[in-house]
Amino acid sequence: ALAALRLLGREPERAARARAVAAELHARLTAAGLDAVRPDAAVVSVRAPSPEEAVRWAADCRAAGLSVGCFRPPSVPDGISRLRLTARGDLSGDQIERAVRVIGETRP
Repeated sequence: ALAALRLLGREPERAARARAVAAELHARLTAAGLDAVRPDAAVVSVRAPSPEEAVRWAADCRAAGLSVGCFRPPSVPDGISRLRLTARGDLSGDQIERAVRVIGETRP
């Protein structure tokens, strides 16, 4: 953790780039008709219809080569199952577009 803080102290643009990628993911996901939560940092959540569909959706994304998190009750309140994407500053526009495409194509 200390090494990461030192790195951010030397290269603060890394954090800014991760936030910019998260904002771009959010914009593209919502433009694709998905219910994505506006990110405060580098995590973008996409609402899933149900816990079961969230699990299946995450598995379908992984099968297509996209690793996403899956959160459902009891780790989140009832009715708030989500996929969670972590934005990285080194993601290219093509990688962001691919992620949005996979999530859209595999949506329940």
